[in-house]
Amino acid sequence: MAAYDQTRSENDPKNSENVLENDENMENTPLLGKINSKLNNYQTVVENDDVEAAQCLSPLVDKQPRVEVSRNIGGVISILLLGVFVANADSSLVLATSGTISSEFNDLGDAGWLISSYTLAMCAAQSLYGQLSDIYGRKNTILVSYIFFAVGSFICGAGQSLPQVILGRLVAGVGGAGINCLVSIVIADMVPIREVASWRSYVNIAATTGRSLGGPIGGYLIDTIGWRWSFLGQAPPTILARVLVAWKLQPSHCQDDSKGHSHVSKLRRIDFLGATLLSVSIVCGLLVLELSGKRMPFTHPTILSLLGASIITGNLFLLVEAFWAKEPIFPLRLMLNRDVVASYINLGFQTGAQMAMMMLVPLYFQISEHASMTSAGAHLMPSVIGNAFGGLLAGYIIRRTGRYKLISIIGAVSSSTAYFLMMVRWHGHTSLLESLYIIPGGFGNGIALSTSFISLTAGVEPCQVAIASSGLYLSSNIGMVLGLSLASAILQSTLRKELRIQLEGRKHLQEIIEKSLSDIEYVRNLHGRLGRLVTEAYVRCLTYTHGVSLAGAIVALLAAASVKEHIL
Repeated sequence: MAAYDQTRSENDPKNSENVLENDENMENTPLLGKINSKLNNYQTVVENDDVEAAQCLSPLVDKQPRVEVSRNIGGVISILLLGVFVANADSSLVLATSGTISSEFNDLGDAGWLISSYTLAMCAAQSLYGQLSDIYGRKNTILVSYIFFAVGSFICGAGQSLPQVILGRLVAGVGGAGINCLVSIVIADMVPIREVASWRSYVNIAATTGRSLGGPIGGYLIDTIGWRWSFLGQAPPTILARVLVAWKLQPSHCQDDSKGHSHVSKLRRIDFLGATLLSVSIVCGLLVLELSGKRMPFTHPTILSLLGASIITGNLFLLVEAFWAKEPIFPLRLMLNRDVVASYINLGFQTGAQMAMMMLVPLYFQISEHASMTSAGAHLMPSVIGNAFGGLLAGYIIRRTGRYKLISIIGAVSSSTAYFLMMVRWHGHTSLLESLYIIPGGFGNGIALSTSFISLTAGVEPCQVAIASSGLYLSSNIGMVLGLSLASAILQSTLRKELRIQLEGRKHLQEIIEKSLSDIEYVRNLHGRLGRLVTEAYVRCLTYTHGVSLAGAIVALLAAASVKEHIL
């Protein structure tokens, strides 16, 4: 700009005086005054060693651009989608194989830990990925997450006991947290914010496709070559994805800015204490949800101890982040940001509502229509299609208009409508047309996955995107566990009471109730009046669980309506 002004003044001497006058006037403009003020603040925070504040202000003084540029964005993202597909196929694959795996080790009662351990590990590790990607760079952190996932899958496939397989699930969960979260952060680095939702819709499609195909793939592998290959088979595509990412993805600005720093200085920046306290608090809280009611009463000493540990470590985490941590793993001021809180609530409750529905829809058709597992699982496909379409539509609207609040509200209304229709219409004789009521639910969830990330990134500083995004995925994981646990607990408690009322006076009442609660095949093989009574009880109680999804969608609607929209 200086060279341009000099050329103008040399070619047109009359302009020289005007240029000088304009320069003097610019110094008094609000914009330049704001920039000068921020530059002065930057110098102050650097002198005071306020690392976090310096990172937020550094874009004004950095010579290097903070946005990662790629000549082939589509190629890079398509490579990242391979990892997203595998990581999400894993969850439904384990749902299909957990009973077979635990039965081989004569431990069917602990089959649920094959799913819970993965989710708990994801929640425990999720909070670290945002800060690690800021310190070590997006590329390095993604590569590490692939290693964890591949090693965990190999441990599961080679496990000689159920605890060993569960250990592998824990390791894989640490990797899965990064694979799902960091892709969105990389996209936010690479493209303008108005285009982020469009690219993230492809991530959503890869994830939902993986969740849809994982079950059939797992069932096929069990029937042909055994359950171990359902895990061992995940390692090669994960390794391939890692090789492609190492080759194609360019280092982010975080890596470039930290080349001169030693490993010790980088380690000192990581808030290990805060991460540990947060992880312990979350895991203990989720274990309370997982264990209470199903495995032991809420007043059991173990449950009370876990609840106390969750509360204590949660409060210690708040103190550490507020007064101790130099670079907090989650700055508490983010929770004062309305956009951040609303985005977390929106996605967390939408995810919980959707997962509760997806868990129970196959069960409904297995009970009411005696459908096979394959046929019952196929009833989820309309929801998957709606999910993909919702994500694509949200991305298109945001790219064209720069607005996201209205479409976010429409998504929550759509989900609420789906769950309401399922409550009032699914009573045991569901037609093909009525089975499509789940489409609006998937549609709304697809919209939430896109708009919540946009509303979050639009409402925070660029330096906070990675950490805030990590928290967004953490809220989604917590919502998923909360939705599944509440729906399962309501089904178990109401069904036990309903069966006791319906079957009062019958011989072997307790045995019938226990078998009906634990074995779907037993229920499907019941005939006559007994089979009709048990089926009706199941259908009524499954209706109550749709109330959990409806309540979650309504909370998400309130959160979407409270977002403060920023024109992109």
